[in-house]
Amino acid sequence: MPTSPPPPLTALSDLDAQLASSGFAVLDAASLARLGGSAGAGCARWAPFWSDLPPDQYLRDGGRYRRRRHGCFVVDGERVDAVPNRAHWQPVEYNALHGGIERWFEPLPPALQDDPAWSGLLRGLGGVASALRGAQTWYVEAHPFRIDTTDGIGRPTPEGAHRDGVDLVAVVLIERLNVKGGETRVFDLRGPQGVRFTLAEPGSALLLDDARVIHESTPIQPVDPARAAHRDTLVVTLRAGGFQGPATIQP
Repeated sequence: MPTSPPPPLTALSDLDAQLASSGFAVLDAASLARLGGSAGAGCARWAPFWSDLPPDQYLRDGGRYRRRRHGCFVVDGERVDAVPNRAHWQPVEYNALHGGIERWFEPLPPALQDDPAWSGLLRGLGGVASALRGAQTWYVEAHPFRIDTTDGIGRPTPEGAHRDGVDLVAVVLIERLNVKGGETRVFDLRGPQGVRFTLAEPGSALLLDDARVIHESTPIQPVDPARAAHRDTLVVTLRAGGFQGPATIQP
């Protein structure tokens, strides 16, 4: 069971103001569902897809604890369009461990990205990003992650406390199974202020103004070493101007 403080929840009506003032906000599952225009249950319906994530072949710490897929979208107002599979790329300034290389991951399953609640979530997050930065087209990357305890410990953020080089980051908890740890930590770039808490409710989400804060999640371990243990999340990033990449050409 989580031992760190509970998440400091934000009412959906206060979301834009909270992000503007503090650089982060936490929504419970019901609020995230309303943000996406859904009555709920979307994340619960998606959870089985996390059991079919391929291993991450790019971990430079030699670990075997991360599985993931990757999908890209363009959100323009009410319109959500999937784009062809492309490499995930970050500069070394934002990811010292895995930056500077093109990482090709298996695409999202069609049944996931064709779910109406999926488009609703991306559309809702696009609205949040536009409230934060001004209405514009958003280039969205979606990363379903499973961090498990294959080697006794799993690291949700092996690169440490970091920014992603985007405008808005959303971390949605899909499931915690037989794990301890995985505490979320958010720090203000302007000073020593920070918060820590553990996302425990499936479907709850942390939203981050990536220009204002850095974030990390602590390692996980199994509560019962004889049983499978994992932490499943969906990380969605939104960026203005185009996808990150080593070249300036955008599709």
